[in-house]
Amino acid sequence: MTIPAQFDAKTIENKWYDYWMKNNYFHSEPDHRTPYTIVIPPPNVTGVLHMGHMLNNTIQDVLIRRARLKGFNACWVPGTDHASIATEAKVVAKLKAEGINKNDLTREEFLAHAWEWTDKYGGVILDQLKKLGASCDWERTKFTMDPDMSASVIKSFVDLYNKGLIYRGYRMVNWDPEAKTTLSDEEVIYEEQQGKLFFLNYKIEGTEEFLTIATTRPETIFGDTAICINPNDERFAHLKGKKAIVPICGRVIPIIEDEYVDIEFGTGCLKVTPAHDMNDKTLGEKHNLEIIDIFNEDATLNSFGLHYQGQDRFAVREAIAIELQTIGALAKTEMHLNKVGTSERTKAVIEPRLSDQWFLKMEDLVKPAIKSVLEDGDIKLHPVRFNNTYAHWLNNIRDWNISRQLWWGQQIPAYFYGDGKEDFVVAENIDDALKLAKEKTLNLKLETKDLKQDVDALDTWFSSWLWPMSVFGGIMDPESEDFKYYYPTNDLVTGPDILFFWVARMIIAGYEYTGQKPFTNVYLTGLVRDKQRRKMSKSLGNSPEPLELIEKFGADGVRVGLLLSASAGNDIMFDEELCNQGKAFTNKIWNAFKLIKGWEVSDTIEQPDSSKVAIEWYEAKLQQTLVDIEDNFEKYRISDALMGIYKLVWDDFCSWFLEMIKPAYQQPIDSVTFAKAIEMLENNLKLLHPFMPFLTEEIWHLIAERTAEEALIVATWPELKSFDSQLIANFESTIEVISGIRTIRKDKNIPFKDAIDFRVVNNDNASTYFDSVILKLGNINDLEYVSDKVEGALSFRVNSNEYFIPITGNIDVAAEIAKLTEELNYIKGFLKSVQVKLSNEKFVANAKPEVIENERKKEADALSKIETIEHSLAGLK
Repeated sequence: MTIPAQFDAKTIENKWYDYWMKNNYFHSEPDHRTPYTIVIPPPNVTGVLHMGHMLNNTIQDVLIRRARLKGFNACWVPGTDHASIATEAKVVAKLKAEGINKNDLTREEFLAHAWEWTDKYGGVILDQLKKLGASCDWERTKFTMDPDMSASVIKSFVDLYNKGLIYRGYRMVNWDPEAKTTLSDEEVIYEEQQGKLFFLNYKIEGTEEFLTIATTRPETIFGDTAICINPNDERFAHLKGKKAIVPICGRVIPIIEDEYVDIEFGTGCLKVTPAHDMNDKTLGEKHNLEIIDIFNEDATLNSFGLHYQGQDRFAVREAIAIELQTIGALAKTEMHLNKVGTSERTKAVIEPRLSDQWFLKMEDLVKPAIKSVLEDGDIKLHPVRFNNTYAHWLNNIRDWNISRQLWWGQQIPAYFYGDGKEDFVVAENIDDALKLAKEKTLNLKLETKDLKQDVDALDTWFSSWLWPMSVFGGIMDPESEDFKYYYPTNDLVTGPDILFFWVARMIIAGYEYTGQKPFTNVYLTGLVRDKQRRKMSKSLGNSPEPLELIEKFGADGVRVGLLLSASAGNDIMFDEELCNQGKAFTNKIWNAFKLIKGWEVSDTIEQPDSSKVAIEWYEAKLQQTLVDIEDNFEKYRISDALMGIYKLVWDDFCSWFLEMIKPAYQQPIDSVTFAKAIEMLENNLKLLHPFMPFLTEEIWHLIAERTAEEALIVATWPELKSFDSQLIANFESTIEVISGIRTIRKDKNIPFKDAIDFRVVNNDNASTYFDSVILKLGNINDLEYVSDKVEGALSFRVNSNEYFIPITGNIDVAAEIAKLTEELNYIKGFLKSVQVKLSNEKFVANAKPEVIENERKKEADALSKIETIEHSLAGLK
């Protein structure tokens, strides 16, 4: 076969991905093998590939490809999430651009537009993952709004409702006025914002006296229904039982007493707005206060806002301050740092709002999830420090608000048969609902047209928390072959930002529905940041386009570049240079392969001793690396595993092994060594394949013609065998010896083609096993072990051994003496500075032990170098 001079990533990537797809290597069906299962964290259906996806899915692909090589029945289930809020927002924006208002459409008409949008853009991100090399089982691709997936969600809701775990309540919720829906507590991000504190004067009814109250939200005075004072506060004792007048609207409100009021905070009294503050709502219920909601769903003021009706809350805040000042009701303003809740999705400031919502009781559901991770260790988070975050969320969990005021998503399966708040039944479909409604009302004349389904949709997370079960049909048919074979899954790779939203909830659902954990290990990746440590975002212009990176550096180069710096849980400081490093590694492997395949092979040449030794050493080194790789994978140190392979291939294979076995210029290599070189290369390719699938598959097939059954993707991972660790340790000393020879050749301008003599004083009684390698790589004419120092020779040390290269006519002795003398004087000066520091009692008393140890090591190294140089000088004089 003709081997191209350059590795053409683009052509090769398309070629091998098509080949893998054609031969159906990614697809899995239950069989006799042990399954290894991963479910993808489903990206938003409207999303496109970003750097976080690249990192997350590269790690998943590494795990799944390695599992295939290790003989597991590997199944990686891909899919997308319907992302209620994000998708509905995009569809609403698209309709608005076309002059269509969502409110003018029926639910069915809007959903038709949403499905059209999803069908058009929904597959983009999955197609992009193929460019990365993701070996997902595409035949199993799922979408959280697929009929069977939606049916699972509805069945789950009905089941939990029938167990008494889902209830409907009139509660204060987090309202997103931009998305026009509620959010769970976990979807609210609290940010410190600089604002103002407004001190408002409320006139006491029937007097000229005023009561001053501080608030950050003067626009909410239209919803005030009381003023509250502490009954123990003597300053306001005379106001007990009196009433106050709300500025501008003139509403007369009672002055109530409650010890909830902090006497020391602010002015010692507060305005009570039960419709727009959680604590005020509690006070309102306790004191039976009127509830006045002053906002529309988009956070503009309604008719209770009087002449501000229709205006945005923040615009009203500025305008009402001016009006209050004009009428003398604004005493003063102060700058104030305030924690403000914002929507994780839209970034809008959250508005507390009272409404009827559906909730899931979490107190008992969460217990197995706490026990499994924090007590029994059945599920392990990597890195383990995230156990603290997990514990904080789950030990402080509240009931989950699972309803959303959206149309895109699974519609809540509650059917109302009357106008009362409790006039409903919950069922999987309207026919079942009709039966239940008839039983509940004893009205046999009820018809389906009399039932009205709840208009709200379920929280997206309420569908994705079932993901590891529902993708295998486990909710609808727990006895299905797929579910019993693939569940529980093995590993989950995701970001720590959704540890609670998704990971913890999947664990909760898994134990609730199966009594089993949904996965064993959770690998939490870090965030991909730029080299200035900033989070990547389009607004900052610091987020590279992933497909452009693949175009520039090749998929394998990008995968390696990302993973080399991606230790679990730690943020990645991304730099394109990392991908360049990955591309350079690709070229290194390609060129090493070309070198081997370029050798002429002879069956008649005897195998040199240096090659025998080299093969024994590299086989041991590969086994040592394999042990480290297995250990790193077990601990989910994927980056460390790759670095181990990287060093094995770049340093040990390319820089040493190939040099040790390389035939002389224009000479053939013996067939035994060549066969072993190919075997070692193939083992390298197996280790590299999970990280660099395209390059390795290409080289694998260029080495020899292979059938589909012999492809690298389904080859066998190298087998762990015993190895001689002393052999590896001995070669480390050999490397130092060869490096010493090369340094002298370079410094003294002795060409490599000129053979030299070499003498060794073996004080360490070191192994002579690698002498044949020293002879070859040092181009040594004569290697002799001697008992005394060699006069008139250049020398160096490795440990206690001394090595000598007798001087030939090629060396200018006078110049060499001058150079060594200059080096000796420099090291003596350095030694003196170190010894001055170590003789300083104050320094020794105050410095850390490791600092003292480091200085002593410097002293020892300097003394050793001085002795070596002095020996070299003595030999030259």
